[in-house]
Amino acid sequence: MTRTTSPTAAPPAVRSPADSRHDELLQRATDLASILAGRAPQAEALRRLPPENERDLHDSGLYRMLQPRAVGGAELGYECLITIGAALAAGCASSAWNLTNLASHHWMLAMFPPAAQDRVWKENPDALIASSFIFPAGKVKKVAGGYELSGRWPFSSGVDVCGWNMLAGIVRTEGEAPDHRIFLVPRADYEILDTWHVTGLKGTGSNDVVCTDVFVPEEMTVSAEHLKGGPTPGGERHPAPLYRLPVFALFPAILSGVGLGNGEGALTDHVASTRKRAGNYTGARLAELQSVQIHIGSAATRLAHSRRMMLAICEEAMRDAGRGHVPDMTTKFAYRRDLAFATQLATQAVDEVNAASGAQALYLAGSQQRRFRDAHAISAHIAFSTDVANAAFGRLALGMEADNPVV
Repeated sequence: MTRTTSPTAAPPAVRSPADSRHDELLQRATDLASILAGRAPQAEALRRLPPENERDLHDSGLYRMLQPRAVGGAELGYECLITIGAALAAGCASSAWNLTNLASHHWMLAMFPPAAQDRVWKENPDALIASSFIFPAGKVKKVAGGYELSGRWPFSSGVDVCGWNMLAGIVRTEGEAPDHRIFLVPRADYEILDTWHVTGLKGTGSNDVVCTDVFVPEEMTVSAEHLKGGPTPGGERHPAPLYRLPVFALFPAILSGVGLGNGEGALTDHVASTRKRAGNYTGARLAELQSVQIHIGSAATRLAHSRRMMLAICEEAMRDAGRGHVPDMTTKFAYRRDLAFATQLATQAVDEVNAASGAQALYLAGSQQRRFRDAHAISAHIAFSTDVANAAFGRLALGMEADNPVV
């Protein structure tokens, strides 16, 4: 029988404006990566990002990828922290670390009371906000109209170029449960201490900050209780699902894409150089050695699983927020467990590449030694401790109370 009609072709996928915005910013990050890679030694020497990097990140719009569209941001999905963070980290992990850190604070500011948003964004929608979410570091006293804040907070990445800082503290009131709260403090009210003398992520400028008896108005604060998923103080102004995500349940995703991209960059560079190299002693082409091939395959497997796991978590969280569902505690701690595991996979991939690189990886003129140091600096973050994350999940599985009150 002769067919008189052609089979119906599948309709082309419909791309949303958000998809187009994501792809445009992803391409900008990809284009920037090689430029920032060339400046990575300068970033390490400065112990902060070079001014040229800051200018490029501003000009590209990447700092504003999670900022609400109502104030000129791109308002991408949460998964952009993985995709765009990884693309940039393939060139320079320190630049990507500061990008995703500072971009996430635009996302969080959208959850603060409207008065806080207005004070920051009406003055400068490009304003950068640093942070240190180490709650015990803050000494807080409730006073009329707000709070009095003192303390010394470590690891405030990118702080030197920021006009504001989100600092964490615990409000203790007799007869009430401790209130874990975040305080938005202007640059004039805190001191930066030059403490960032480290071996990895050297360009992030993650210095300590200090403030003493600083008054913070009530409207410039938000309780962690309001950041656990669902409505927030800023929710009426920014009702999109992005701004209803549980902040600290997903906190590791802010940084995990940096570990992924650092590993992907290490593998890409290693494959490119190995194709051309011969052994110093035997003259044999390294690409023909099965041991080299195994290391490459093993590293690639770890990175592929790492990427899939990170993206799946972000996409699931966005779907839940879109249907108004707040994940239960077991799911929240599973997010943290799996993001820690995925990041350690990326670290292991860098270790595989390092093992296959031989003595070539030792030279300071090459990028591999920096990628190795950065990988282990990333994995040293408490959010990526699989011991901590697995134990926290295990407590819930065994019927015990959660040990992290802000999740």
